[in-house]
Amino acid sequence: MCGIVGIVGTSPVNQALYDGLTVLQHRGQDAAGIITIDNNTFSLRKANGLVKDVFHTRHMKRLQGNIGIGHVRYPTAGSSSSAEAQPFYVNSPFGISLAHNGNLTNAAELKERLFTKARRHVNTTSDSEILLNILAYELGCSDKMKLDADDMFTAIAAVNAQCSGGYASIAMIIGHGMLAFRDPHGIRPLVFGKRDTDNGTEYMFASESVALATDGFDFVRDVAPGEAIYVTEDGQFFSKMCADKTMLAPCIFEFVYFARPDSTIDSMSVYASRVNMGTKLGEKIQREWADKDIDVVIPIPETSCDIALEIASVLNLPYRQGFVKNRYIGRTFIMPGQEQRKKSVRRKLNAIDREFVGKNVLLVDDSIVRGTTSAQIVEMAREAGAKNVYFASAAPEVRFPNVYGIDMPSAAELIAHGRELEDINASIGSDGLIYQSLEDLIAAVRIENPEISQFETSVFDGQYITGDVDQDYLNRIDALRNDSAKSTREQAMSASLELHNQETGEGE
Repeated sequence: MCGIVGIVGTSPVNQALYDGLTVLQHRGQDAAGIITIDNNTFSLRKANGLVKDVFHTRHMKRLQGNIGIGHVRYPTAGSSSSAEAQPFYVNSPFGISLAHNGNLTNAAELKERLFTKARRHVNTTSDSEILLNILAYELGCSDKMKLDADDMFTAIAAVNAQCSGGYASIAMIIGHGMLAFRDPHGIRPLVFGKRDTDNGTEYMFASESVALATDGFDFVRDVAPGEAIYVTEDGQFFSKMCADKTMLAPCIFEFVYFARPDSTIDSMSVYASRVNMGTKLGEKIQREWADKDIDVVIPIPETSCDIALEIASVLNLPYRQGFVKNRYIGRTFIMPGQEQRKKSVRRKLNAIDREFVGKNVLLVDDSIVRGTTSAQIVEMAREAGAKNVYFASAAPEVRFPNVYGIDMPSAAELIAHGRELEDINASIGSDGLIYQSLEDLIAAVRIENPEISQFETSVFDGQYITGDVDQDYLNRIDALRNDSAKSTREQAMSASLELHNQETGEGE
């Protein structure tokens, strides 16, 4: 999962891009980057780390210009190499830069085609660089020195015809302007807003609406599936549908876990969706667990807090904050290495003993992925004095890997893959385990926008909406994502960095 922002302004945009990225930090904590255009020249700063650590005053002073894009990343193929931090750029034609959130499911085929047809070399393992080169090739098919909006849309239509998967992207073309486009299924989110200044209208694109609000832009709407929007450097606005077949099927996991509660995606409030999840799950607990003498409802912070509060209301039980969270620890299910995740959970949460001693507690989490976190939290609750520990998940069983931009584990590392409820319950050590049904999850989110007929729900049901994901593909990503493969890559990168430091004297 990644976060992207782009601004076409009437004054320098570097600070606004930085501010936008800070509120999208939850979407990627591995690397950050900003690129701007000034005097027909790219200025780029990107590196591994959080936004606040990547950009210092000296970098911001270099990032001049009234147009720019930014990106926060965590790697969808397990690589944490700084070489794969975004945005990427190519010099031909004109000079093009791109930031991308998502994953191309036919990346290997596209990479081969780029080399044999266009003689374009892709220097990293990132599918975002592939997407950039395809766009560059299509824009280069025109022999015009100045492209117009129709040329831009022709290129995006060709990109959509070739690329499969989930992608929301923002690109800049030197001497022209900014392009924003979304895959024909609208799997990954993308919104835009505008604000009027004394010098004209400014436009902003972002993964979530909260970034627009932070920078003082008025939300206009979501970019539609298959739509491309082109804004020239002087603020002229154009839009067009650039795909023959489109269907809005947003990733439902955005609402469960990834998106901020103060965001709105495809006309659906993330906060309200989570409250609805709590209502649905509370009603299920009421029906199926009438025999359980639950004393208190405790959320596992933070995504599940709104859900747990609503469950407590439905069950007419006390709601308590039983865990204190260290906000400076990253999201655990995307951390490489099982041992690192185990250590991280204990650093991330601390129990307030008085809320557990002698009580039957209902712990509520947004989802259970590997189960590592859940098992340790159950253990922490027992150590704090709980009599019985029950566990509720606001999402259904995560049984299948995600292929559209979320770096979930390989299937074998998902606790629910090939397991029944009793086995999962035993694995995490709880006295009872209950999951939200997929039907109730869909209904909870659809309340906010009844016009949506379908969601991307493959992590729960194994149905991949693009229709091109087979077992061979899943086997390939399994080989990339399993902990053993990630550990090997991390060791290789560490050795390479150590050698580099020895040769250059850096790090001393």
